[in-house]
Amino acid sequence: MNFFENQDKARQNTQHLFAFFGVSIFIMIVAVYIAMLFFFRLAPRVWWHPQLFLAVACVTTVAIGLGSAYKIACLREGGWVIAEELGGREIIDDMASERERQLLNIVEEMAIASGIPVPPVYILDKEYSINAFAAGFTINDAVIGVTRGCLDSFDRDELQGVIGHEFSHILNGDMGINLRLMGLLHGILFIYITGELLLRTRGGSRDKGMPLWALGLILMAIGGIGLLCGRLIKAAVSRQREFLADASSVQFTRNPDAIAGALEKLQRMDTRLISPHAEAASHMFFGKVTNIYFWEEMLATHPPIQERIRRVRGVKVKQAPYSRTPRNNSTTQDSLAMGFASSTPTSPSQVVAKVGTVAPENLTHAQGLLAQLPESLRAEVRDTTSAMAILFALALSTTDAQQKSQIEWLRQVQPEDIVEKTLTINIKIRLLNENIRLPLVDLTIPALRQLPTIECQRVCKTVQGLAKASGKLDLWDFLLQLVLWHRLQSPLNFDMMTTQINSIEDVWNDCLQVLSVIARIGDSNIDAATYAFRSGIYRLPNQSQLEKPDTLVKCNFAELKKSLERLRLANGKLKQAIVDACAHTVLTDSKVTSQEADLLRAISMTLDCPIPPFLNKHNTSTKK
Repeated sequence: MNFFENQDKARQNTQHLFAFFGVSIFIMIVAVYIAMLFFFRLAPRVWWHPQLFLAVACVTTVAIGLGSAYKIACLREGGWVIAEELGGREIIDDMASERERQLLNIVEEMAIASGIPVPPVYILDKEYSINAFAAGFTINDAVIGVTRGCLDSFDRDELQGVIGHEFSHILNGDMGINLRLMGLLHGILFIYITGELLLRTRGGSRDKGMPLWALGLILMAIGGIGLLCGRLIKAAVSRQREFLADASSVQFTRNPDAIAGALEKLQRMDTRLISPHAEAASHMFFGKVTNIYFWEEMLATHPPIQERIRRVRGVKVKQAPYSRTPRNNSTTQDSLAMGFASSTPTSPSQVVAKVGTVAPENLTHAQGLLAQLPESLRAEVRDTTSAMAILFALALSTTDAQQKSQIEWLRQVQPEDIVEKTLTINIKIRLLNENIRLPLVDLTIPALRQLPTIECQRVCKTVQGLAKASGKLDLWDFLLQLVLWHRLQSPLNFDMMTTQINSIEDVWNDCLQVLSVIARIGDSNIDAATYAFRSGIYRLPNQSQLEKPDTLVKCNFAELKKSLERLRLANGKLKQAIVDACAHTVLTDSKVTSQEADLLRAISMTLDCPIPPFLNKHNTSTKK
């Protein structure tokens, strides 16, 4: 399956999850109803009491619903909630050890190579077993967590293999399912907690009916049934996704020995966690976190490690044998240009195939991009204040007169120290290749997400204000604002449970606007741009049955943003067709400008279809 098929599969799994959850609630309602019959001494004389059943159904459903709603509300901020609940500590660069910095570098490389924002990394310092997890609703709020034992036991290749496994969960939509599953199952646990409270009640006896402590014992037993159902749901949802994540790790690194070596250590060493919250998050981890003493084949959240190792060892990797990545990240500019050019997609179908994937050449390219950054800038992207200054510097015009107006405006809304830092960083950025601008934005996201929501909004408004202060909104200004809006939004503003759009007719005009903007940016010649525009239209489904304009559609940046917001609601199959149409519009003449490359990537990012930064200046031509 490709990225789009995996996304649709994730949505189907979410629907199955709710169906399983509904069945579990029904089973628990029946169990509570039978308990109430005995509690009120109606059984065995009466087995069907409609009023009692209705009351039990309502109370049980509301109780489970409130328990689930409470947990989902607690998780609404994203993956960092899980990481901290499990005892995680976020790695801060200036306080990190050498091994922790190595882990940060691996995560940064993988993020840039896959086209997603760099997820924050957490260490579970009290966990000396070996395990890892990814958590979050979307790629924008994802976090990576590893145990202390994992960091101490794995070498760099094995660590990269494990991180590749977790990135598969991020890219394939598994995280959102796992977090929703955790929230929903907490409601079932609420029945168990209620029974435990009643069990501790003192002096609770009844003249008629059983004592409250006995009812509590029964509710605990019913809650145990719910936990059993929860285990079955976890197993049903997560097992096959673990096989997919293992295979994806091999695809990402072209090194089956890396993930296989990690799995073999997993087989020999302890993987259990001591955190009391480990059971609730057991389906999120790389390996099992609790022991199961019965029905392991049915209840285990992970497939047998021996089977995972066998499948990984049997995976055939593409063509060139794996070559070990230099650990000092000393990739040169020449190797960046030459090593990646050979794998540059030459057709739109190859562009679509790159979405949501990580390939070894992408990792090499990401290392080359990171190697361009001065060490001081590498450290500054992880500092909150400096990250803001980097964004402001990226928003500054290259024209002296416009930049002077922008700086004067910036001094009115930001402290002088941030203004000075912005000017200093701007000098560094102007020396870099322009292809690193979008990856640089993604590198700042973990630091920016540490800010309160109101501060994130203030940063976005400042970037928007700098564009206005220049007197002219150009494409880069729009792309910078678009990416920031997408990356910093609340994870629950848009998620996989939003109503989907399944028909091209519902977003036809939005598609026309997007393709028209891409065509205009790609070629100043109106005839050539119109030809590229219509080439893209003919790639859309059902286009023969819909009205197609003969000329480019008028569209401004504000309308384009609204169109992209609606296109985000499209299902995976439609998104694949839209990205394919955009790629055809760009590659009609087999040439790609730097502006087209940035625009195509930003549009794909906004559609939650991450594309690696492969359309770069070193291997593309400039259109006249």
